[in-house]
Amino acid sequence: MVEQLPTIAQWGIGIGALPTGPMNSITDVQGVTVGHVTLAVDHVQTGVTAIKPHSGNLFRDKVPAAVHVINGFGKSVGLVQVAELGVLETPILLTNTFSVAAATEGLLDYTLAQSPEIGISTGTINPVVCECNDSYLNDIRGRHVTRTHAVEALHDCSQEVIQGSVGAGRGMSCFGWKGGIGSSSRYVQIESNAYTLGALVLSNFGDPAWLCLDGQPLSALAPQGNAASSEDKGSVIVVLATDMPCSSRQLGRLAKRAVVGLARTGSYIGHGSGDIVVAFSTAQTIPHTPRGVAEPYLSVHEEHLAHGFPAVAWAVEEAVWNSLACARSVVGRAGHVRHGISGMRDEILRRRARGHSTL
Repeated sequence: MVEQLPTIAQWGIGIGALPTGPMNSITDVQGVTVGHVTLAVDHVQTGVTAIKPHSGNLFRDKVPAAVHVINGFGKSVGLVQVAELGVLETPILLTNTFSVAAATEGLLDYTLAQSPEIGISTGTINPVVCECNDSYLNDIRGRHVTRTHAVEALHDCSQEVIQGSVGAGRGMSCFGWKGGIGSSSRYVQIESNAYTLGALVLSNFGDPAWLCLDGQPLSALAPQGNAASSEDKGSVIVVLATDMPCSSRQLGRLAKRAVVGLARTGSYIGHGSGDIVVAFSTAQTIPHTPRGVAEPYLSVHEEHLAHGFPAVAWAVEEAVWNSLACARSVVGRAGHVRHGISGMRDEILRRRARGHSTL
């Protein structure tokens, strides 16, 4: 395994005022795990990333969930039912646009093996697969991701979140630099109760002229020789997890705040960008088979929920930057290159220091 490049926290940069969890990743939310399969040979630069809300049977013990579509230029699977019923009943898979079908097949294989009653004595299953377009670096037409790769990513899930040019993020671009997978977390203190909120992003968006770090514009940092687009297009998938007891409606309120974190990095949510947020809570499960006519579920008061809003913004902002900072340069299809931004670390720190000294 290639050693991960330093995160921006390891650069010495802190985002926002709330403390992070011990791993500063989405897996700081207890029970959440992440896995990858990375395909990186010549013109094939792509992969699959899996996110599991808990280690049990998610079909039988679902979790409250919500979807927020910031801009709907996307080709995902399963979001309509999550929005309608407010539950997540499979892990979430991320991949490239043309591999959604294969990833869905793999997710079905995995889930059907766990639950032989599906489609026989009970209903069908709602797989959730989200995508971004990695065709600049990857031979997307070749559809190299298979259903087996999807299953392997699900079996690879652990608390350790490898970030950067891995899994679904292998062929992604962000602000003209190498993008990919990034994650971060925040603690939310509500009176005597401490909760965790984590974010994971698949970053594939951004106009280089708009790039910002912690409020500091970095427009002159636009990459050279990268054939960088001058538009904010591509896509970003944001997955939010929390152990705060929330209804699906409340998770939708949290999901809406992800746009604040994206905007703080310099995104203006362009026409051709598919920007989608999936949020879930691990505080309680919802059984597939009803235990009674009425089910008791907990949720925080709306005024307390507001404590999570800045946590979302800061965790998403830092997750995007970790997807940049941890990404190694990639040479892919037709010799196309996306350079990792880590080589500009010293220059970024100098500019940030200069900008803060004038405030």
